[in-house]
Amino acid sequence: MHRPIYLIALFLCCFLKSEAQTTNDQLSTQFANSQLFNQIFTGFALYDPAEESFIYQREADKYYTPASNIKILTLYSSLVALGDSIPAFYYQKTDSSFTFWGSGSPALLYDRLPVDSSVLQFLRSQNSPLQYATLPFPTPRFGPGWSWDDYIYAYQTERSSFPIYGNAVLFRHEKKTMNFEAIPSYFQNKVQLDPTLDNHRVRFVRAIERNAFTCNARALADDDYERYVPFRFSEDLLLQLLSDTINRPVTIMENDMQVTDIQAFYSATPADSIYQLMMQESDNFIAEQLLLTVSGKLLGVQDDKMAIDYLKDNYVDDLPDEPRWVDGSGLSRYNLMTPRSIVKLLEKIYRLLPEERLLNIFPTGGVSGTIEKWYAAEEGESPYVFAKTGTLSNKHCLSGYLKTKNGKILIFSFMNNNYIGSSTSVKREMEKVLIWIRNNY
Repeated sequence: MHRPIYLIALFLCCFLKSEAQTTNDQLSTQFANSQLFNQIFTGFALYDPAEESFIYQREADKYYTPASNIKILTLYSSLVALGDSIPAFYYQKTDSSFTFWGSGSPALLYDRLPVDSSVLQFLRSQNSPLQYATLPFPTPRFGPGWSWDDYIYAYQTERSSFPIYGNAVLFRHEKKTMNFEAIPSYFQNKVQLDPTLDNHRVRFVRAIERNAFTCNARALADDDYERYVPFRFSEDLLLQLLSDTINRPVTIMENDMQVTDIQAFYSATPADSIYQLMMQESDNFIAEQLLLTVSGKLLGVQDDKMAIDYLKDNYVDDLPDEPRWVDGSGLSRYNLMTPRSIVKLLEKIYRLLPEERLLNIFPTGGVSGTIEKWYAAEEGESPYVFAKTGTLSNKHCLSGYLKTKNGKILIFSFMNNNYIGSSTSVKREMEKVLIWIRNNY
């Protein structure tokens, strides 16, 4: 009696399976017809979180250099370990003393984040002398595999336990003024003109081991500009900058601290604004400091290697392929991940956050962040790509979420390594595939 129903169900099952196979074959053709993808190393994975299954994989089990896609690991670790409450610093208070030390948080006086005066007000309000505790900090200022001669560039600031001003000097100039302004002002008189520097563009250069800066003539005469240059971090410099800012002396704690009654002071800076800056603008400073903040919260010490080992064993031990993870930002070429592992990591984040919040954290195609000029929706349509880029020389990756025309959310990871020239041609080829997926799934 139920045979006709059974046959109909069998027919529908075969039809849908055949239709899906045909669509996947057409996607394979997209790659097969691409001269670029057949010339370079490209891995791709496409996943349906509703069905909890991979739709399509191309070399998805191979390892690639992820560049800033490693920030997706940092984001997930931060969301789980820190959530919406990021400690600004830790402290110990008695009747006669106030001792504090760093949490690793990147937010204090970082001008790319919303202004938060609560930390400074809290320190100013203390009746006892302010003492800074110099606790062990085993993390090197630069990560493994970083280019040490990039120390003067804003994308490679030093890592520290208690960062301030983003661990960089902002030099800015308005064409109506005679001189540039240095922020913090402590560095205003630490710059000298170097007439030997070329004048093709505004240049500020720092000595490798000290905070002595030089600039070219164009820095004194050019139109509006802003330039960030990392400073050489030290605890003495930290205390000088902090004292100048809160207009109160801050001294180094001389005696060993008794670890009792430790409290955390939490930043008023919204956590999502920090996560958004890391993901949308690919801010390396924030990524590195968040990893150290997670380390301090979970392990009681800001140790990047210990933190990564712990997170791999306890947070992402269920990925299809174990990542080689060495820093928080992806600056290192030692990092390695597979497309299918990145997709499963993105699924973990997808299960953790409401969709609207999740998509607001990631760059949006044609709208914001590092893909503002790419993957734009057609006029009158909603954005369809929400994804993190990752770029080093000859490496470009894009991983995130894709919304199809029928409103379905898919997760993808595109990893491209070992191409010659700029990433523009790679982006164009990826865009063709992503548009096709949006229209056909």
